[in-house]
Amino acid sequence: MDHIVRLDSRQEAALQAIADRFIALHKGDVVKALKEMIVLNGHLQDRLDELSAPRRANIRRNDNGHYSSGR
Repeated sequence: MDHIVRLDSRQEAALQAIADRFIALHKGDVVKALKEMIVLNGHLQDRLDELSAPRRANIRRNDNGHYSSGR
């Protein structure tokens, strides 16, 4: 892992409540819930990568290496 997340007690309590609800959705199967969360996070990361990648049709790099609108 590149980054260790540190939560205060309020954030930890909120995260625990969400985790408990997510596990309950999976009938108490923690491993099944964890696997689904990993898959969902992968889908979200793929989408973020798509959105953050420069759009070749609309954005072009100029001679200085900076991006500018292709219009």
